[in-house]
Amino acid sequence: MEKTMHSSLGLTEQDVIDMYYYMLLARKLDERMWLLNRAGKIPFVISCQGQEAAQVGAAFALKKQKDIILPYYRDLGVVLVFGLTPKDLMLSAFAKAEDPNSGGRQMPGHFGSKKLNIVTGSSPVTTQVPHAVGVALAAKMRNEELVAFTTFGEGSSNQGDFHEGANFAGVHKLPVILMVENNKYAISVPIKKQLPVDSVAVRAQGYGMPGYSINGNNPLEVFQYVKEARTRAINGEGPTLLEAVTYRLVPHSSDDDDRSYRSREEVEEAKKQDPILVFKQYLYDSGVLNDEKHQAMVEKIQREVDEATEYAENAAYPEPESTLLYVYEE
Repeated sequence: MEKTMHSSLGLTEQDVIDMYYYMLLARKLDERMWLLNRAGKIPFVISCQGQEAAQVGAAFALKKQKDIILPYYRDLGVVLVFGLTPKDLMLSAFAKAEDPNSGGRQMPGHFGSKKLNIVTGSSPVTTQVPHAVGVALAAKMRNEELVAFTTFGEGSSNQGDFHEGANFAGVHKLPVILMVENNKYAISVPIKKQLPVDSVAVRAQGYGMPGYSINGNNPLEVFQYVKEARTRAINGEGPTLLEAVTYRLVPHSSDDDDRSYRSREEVEEAKKQDPILVFKQYLYDSGVLNDEKHQAMVEKIQREVDEATEYAENAAYPEPESTLLYVYEE
């Protein structure tokens, strides 16, 4: 990476420090959730580890309070930038009544907040793609200057929802950004058994939109491409398909044993390109970050994660009677 890459993109030193902060916050929250799961305190974790750069870089290129995001279940980095707090996410992990995503009803990773423009996802993968396309259609019909941004794994790009959504978006030139977070595995299925082509991005041609395969370990590159895609969308030039190529550093979820389908050597090799370490080195090389500033940030994040964990662990569970609320028309 060039030392001045962030300034050439119009980003200040504070911007890139904030990017790194959100990446590190997502990582530390995720690591804490794994410890809580292994201690029997929370039932389930589905991780962002290895994908933070793609998530945070993309979110920084969008307009909070204006654009509407439809994240997928790994997108801790995206939703933190958009305004969900560590406390919010821990309340979700513990399934407590105050969980702002779903009141403790949904599994972790089903992010949702009306006030933050985060549309709730569902457990069947890829359903968020046609929803995002519908949001973009509504924006176009209302002449609203916003984009819908949605993410999904490369495995999801093989589902009918992706193809129908992409086709409709292309036909109607809708302001939507489709971003694949290609982490090389659809649960246990490697990329070579998922795609008959080299890249998800080439599928864009079939739907009349540009497609780009980008380095998902570099938040600045992702920022650049998402920003350009947003400009195209706002200018009425239609959708963009982005493929942020990255790597899932941990098992698919806390219920998965990835040793059964990938070697430890492969994972260790991927860790050399851990986006947290790579971006930290860029910031050091650029003179933006040093040991003292980094240590202060780590300590701040540690406090935030500790406070969020303690609060959520001690918060009340939902009343059993609340189970039937909102199921019907109340």
